[in-house]
Amino acid sequence: MKKSAWILWAVLAATAAPAGATTVSLAADGQWVGFNVNDLDAVSQGVEWIDNANSLSPGFGSPLSFAFTVAAGFTGYLSVVDAGFSGDTFSIRNQGTLLGLTSTVPVTSFDTAVDRGLDYAAAFADRANFSSSTFSLGAGSYLITGSLAQSLVFDGLPLNATAGALNLTMAPVPEPATLAAMLLGLGLVAGAVRRRG
Repeated sequence: MKKSAWILWAVLAATAAPAGATTVSLAADGQWVGFNVNDLDAVSQGVEWIDNANSLSPGFGSPLSFAFTVAAGFTGYLSVVDAGFSGDTFSIRNQGTLLGLTSTVPVTSFDTAVDRGLDYAAAFADRANFSSSTFSLGAGSYLITGSLAQSLVFDGLPLNATAGALNLTMAPVPEPATLAAMLLGLGLVAGAVRRRG
């Protein structure tokens, strides 16, 4: 085979090769970890969460997933929020199965959208404008992916580009005896309030 044929074959093979996904280990430290959506940068030209932190990275534009494990005896709390400009919502999946959607917010136009930049905590607190949700997760291994379910519009068309973030915290599941005592205590308080009223 001639050298030019080898070069052509190598270029075709490289461009035909499927892009690998980028998987990030998500720590249960409550810190926001950002992701992006951009149908122009995505290898698939879709609206899934993508790795686009560095355009020179081999993973640039590839689908982005977050992996973590919730240990037995714990409950995980996964929070997801839209950021940047208001008006976007997300569909969240665990190992390909729909986990849920972020909250409903009005579709906005780019020129009137609220801008929180990448202040994820401020966006999470602004529930009127920014879509968010917190999912309670039992023990097990998780591989979380997401995609844009609703996009703000630019010149009347979906922009299909946004930023968002997620964070994970964990808390021990109460022991049955502790839970029973807590419920009994709440019952006693409710009874005392009722007698006073």
